[in-house]
Amino acid sequence: MYLLNKITVVFSLVFFLFCSCEDSKQVLQPDADEETIAKIETPNFNNQLAYDFIQKQVNFGPRVPSTSSHEACAQWLLSMMKSLSDTAFIQIFKTTTFDGKKHKGKNIIAQINPSNPHRIMFSAHWDTRPFADQDSKDQKKPILGANDGGSGVGVLLALLDAMKSQKPTIGIDIVFFDIEDYGQPENSGFPEMKDSYCLGSQFWAKNIHTPHTIRYGVLLDMVGGFGATFLKEGYSMAYAPNLVQRVWSHASDLGYSGFFSYKEGPAITDDHTYVNSLARIPTIDIIHLQENQNNAFASYWHTHNDNMASVDKNALKAVGQTLLRLIYEENKSVN
Repeated sequence: MYLLNKITVVFSLVFFLFCSCEDSKQVLQPDADEETIAKIETPNFNNQLAYDFIQKQVNFGPRVPSTSSHEACAQWLLSMMKSLSDTAFIQIFKTTTFDGKKHKGKNIIAQINPSNPHRIMFSAHWDTRPFADQDSKDQKKPILGANDGGSGVGVLLALLDAMKSQKPTIGIDIVFFDIEDYGQPENSGFPEMKDSYCLGSQFWAKNIHTPHTIRYGVLLDMVGGFGATFLKEGYSMAYAPNLVQRVWSHASDLGYSGFFSYKEGPAITDDHTYVNSLARIPTIDIIHLQENQNNAFASYWHTHNDNMASVDKNALKAVGQTLLRLIYEENKSVN
């Protein structure tokens, strides 16, 4: 996810997406009325637990594909997801990165009520950047990725934990995509590789793990940083504007509008891009985007400062509690 690939898309492209994707949009408004939604009982999101899950990932070191740290973290994630869901498994895929290296990727998947055809999906990437190309030192060394990778995974694991006390009846899929952040940096010295980021989600979108239709999805990326602001990301607005409105409305109702800004941001090439374009599942990206900055991402993005000191428990709470509200609203509307 380097700056030019992941950030700047001119407004004409976003306008084109609004027009070209109209047929693939789904109406994602809940069936329940406002009074019913207001009465929804939602479990409490444990942001300390989410923080601890991030710390556990960081303790493995950089989760770079084809390393021992990556494998150890994969097995821990699988174990945790098995204990917190009805079923969990690894979707293995083979791929080659821009530098010609071959990898065996691991998308890690958990399901609640796997036989229920009414399904929604939440996702994040769990791998970390193999190099600190935005840093001023040690650029060839991998980063810890506490926020970029770790935060989304931590929130979703804590989300699964919260649902154990009040299990929803709808189907829920949690997908941790692999080899998202191994994209080609500028001046790499290698021939340009198209779509070098998000290799795990590209594979998943062509090989969906469930026979049931997933109604919509929410991707989390860099959701735990201090000063986090979640603008309405461009591709999310193009493919699933109704879902953006639902999520942002929940955040506002819960008092988290300081995190969830109603301002629109740039279109970001991220895992949701391929879930939308290849799998045609309306999916939004909750991602930290800065307003009025030359770099839309935080200063520690793709640097060695992306460590536990960058993680804010308040941001984790805002995202996790908002998603729980979305889940139990959806659950109420179909029961």
